[in-house]
Amino acid sequence: MARLLTPGPTRVMGIVNVTPDSFSDGGTYAVPSDAVRAGLRMVADGADIVDVGGESTRPGAARVDTAEERRRVVPVIEELVAAGVTVSVDTTRAAVAAAALDAGAVLVNDVSAAADPDLLALCAERDAYYVLMHARGESLDMAKRAHYGDVVADVVAELRERLAAVSAAGVRLDRVILDPGIGFAKKFEHNWSLLAQLDAFAQLGRPLLVGTSRKSFLGALLAAPDGTPRPVEQREDATQATTTLLAAQRVWAVRVHAVRPAVDAVRVVGAWHRARAWPRENA
Repeated sequence: MARLLTPGPTRVMGIVNVTPDSFSDGGTYAVPSDAVRAGLRMVADGADIVDVGGESTRPGAARVDTAEERRRVVPVIEELVAAGVTVSVDTTRAAVAAAALDAGAVLVNDVSAAADPDLLALCAERDAYYVLMHARGESLDMAKRAHYGDVVADVVAELRERLAAVSAAGVRLDRVILDPGIGFAKKFEHNWSLLAQLDAFAQLGRPLLVGTSRKSFLGALLAAPDGTPRPVEQREDATQATTTLLAAQRVWAVRVHAVRPAVDAVRVVGAWHRARAWPRENA
């Protein structure tokens, strides 16, 4: 992780959901061996990190118990780490994070906005890398909390407050990555405002991880004339358009379901940036 946080091109985090009900790939990797193969394919396609999750956080999703979440993710993490993969765990629970770190994960991706003091204490004790994402409430009710005055200013302020809580819990700030929480307690227009003004987060002084992959705001943007949202499996081109825009803004990392096109997009942006820096011929 220290290497991945050094200046460089936008990193690509591949998503492996070991769940039956995630909005995009739920049930696809329910068998651990399938999840491991998927993670290895992502690395072969250029992923820098594989993010393994055992509980769906789609809007309205019900929670699973801790033991089941741990049962889903630990075997997958163990095998991926044994194969040399850099792994993060997508969890909000201290017990699951502890098992994942024991299995070799190096990053805890917490979508709860640091709601659990025990999770923060664990990350401080283990000196773990930690993703602090903006959110309001849990999956079942977060849509009801999507009310802002100025969404960009509000999200920055709320992340600043939670970042202070993370630091007070003993987590080293140089281990913290921020995520604006696209789709989490956000309406259509909120997501676009945040994406258009990511430079506002620079004042917080930490790298940004952004996840837009196949999310509902893209489905709404691409809706049919009758208003029917574009199906999840048909949102990939739009996802990679956002990946290109995010890489052009030099965000630290993007979190995606399809790794190869994201890696390609990052490489294209890199070539474009390099070309802009070249001296003009015959100048």
